[in-house]
Amino acid sequence: MAYTLNQMFHSAMFLTFVFTMYRGFLLKIPMVITEFKKFDPGQFKYLTIWNVIIQAVYFFICLLNDLFGTNAANVKKPPFIRKLKDYIHAVLSFPLSMFVGITFWSLMLIDRELVFPKFLDAYFPWWLNHLMHTMIMVSTITETLIAPRTYPKRSKGLLGLVMFLLIYLVWVHIIYIKSGVWVYPVMEVLTLPLRILFFATLLAFSTTLYIIGESMDNLVWGTTVTAGKSAKKKKLQ
Repeated sequence: MAYTLNQMFHSAMFLTFVFTMYRGFLLKIPMVITEFKKFDPGQFKYLTIWNVIIQAVYFFICLLNDLFGTNAANVKKPPFIRKLKDYIHAVLSFPLSMFVGITFWSLMLIDRELVFPKFLDAYFPWWLNHLMHTMIMVSTITETLIAPRTYPKRSKGLLGLVMFLLIYLVWVHIIYIKSGVWVYPVMEVLTLPLRILFFATLLAFSTTLYIIGESMDNLVWGTTVTAGKSAKKKKLQ
């Protein structure tokens, strides 16, 4: 029964994020196109679309794991597809989804003009906004609850997450240098010292989310994993 539910959920989420990605790339916003006329990488400007792509790839890997791997809580030698699934969830899928969702809605509450100006409502459907910024959190939390995983060593996991975020940060600055425009309006109102503090705070927040994801996983599945390890030790004695 659990196997079937996993397959149904993973299939639904894979199709949802493929559709979200497709619909996101179709967005054409005249004001944004004009603003980035010197250099415009399209939707690849935004961390949101990077995250949607990651979610689509992740849930496809989940499907492959359902078919050719295993979702067992205790596996002595997990297949490569299971290791890949566990790593992507821990390092990218969970922390990035929570990061994008929480920061987006927090800034929306403070001042939406800093992240999602009102003029976008005419071009950006409300349901697509929720798929990109709300469903990502719902799906990754649900995945944490329905399937166990083995987290990598914390130092390695955090290194992977920080490297990804630094790559994106460099990309944002490349876009600014080539276009003269910041991807996110909030950066325009910050002085250089405040911008550095802003980036450092977001980086610290993302690493905190990684630890929260790890703790959440341990809270839900830790007892099962511990029991499995104890059983293995008894067999070896």
